Amino acid sequence: MQISLFVTCYNDVLFPATGIAVVKLLERLGHTIIFRPQQTCCGQMHYNTGYQRETIPLVRKFVELFADDEVIVSPSASCVAMIRDHYEKAALMVQDSQLLVKVKQVVPRVFELTELLVNKLAVEDVGAYYPHRVTYHPSCHSLRMLRVGDAPLRLLQRVAGIELIELPNRTECCGFGGTFAIKNSQTSSAMLDDKVHCVLDTGAEICTAGDNSCLMHIYGGLHRRKEPVKTIHIAQILASTREEPTA
Repeated sequence: MQISLFVTCYNDVLFPATGIAVVKLLERLGHTIIFRPQQTCCGQMHYNTGYQRETIPLVRKFVELFADDEVIVSPSASCVAMIRDHYEKAALMVQDSQLLVKVKQVVPRVFELTELLVNKLAVEDVGAYYPHRVTYHPSCHSLRMLRVGDAPLRLLQRVAGIELIELPNRTECCGFGGTFAIKNSQTSSAMLDDKVHCVLDTGAEICTAGDNSCLMHIYGGLHRRKEPVKTIHIAQILASTREEPTA
């Protein structure tokens, strides 16, 4: 299958290893990956901060760029949630009927990585090897908007060598929420403290998730406490093998 990668601006700029891991993983499973270098931001930051009309050029760019792709995958639950839940609302807001048609055509073909693997490709054992103690944080967007369910855990459970430890209070938000962490810093910090304590209670070496935004926030909390726990995107764990470890 040909699969187009929407790496997201966040991963492209700050966490390029995640996009590389997605390509390695899907190519190992026999798929051909297309990368369109003209891609840019999904517009979530603008939309959620109140600049909703400024999002429209980005919505239009996305649906036109990926119009002919059979499947589009992204290693970001929050960006996929933006596309699925807000692109149609954005087109309706500006009363652009042509844009609305394009959105409705493209959106059903956009998948978050773990739901693509489990629900679309029917794969749970991806041949990964990762001999570490790992705990998984489900991001709010993956839980409440995409409803990926246990897909990430099913994938992690099939990773050879892994010791998967359940995260206490795992459904609670880490407190990032994009600009929420800036505009409501005290509340965000309190939520982060709770999440960091839960991660430390597991005794895990690694905290993983499907959103690098959450992982960046959690790592910041761990790093400030000088804790040795690392954070790594689930794609990098799934791409790791005995021959090519990624972390």
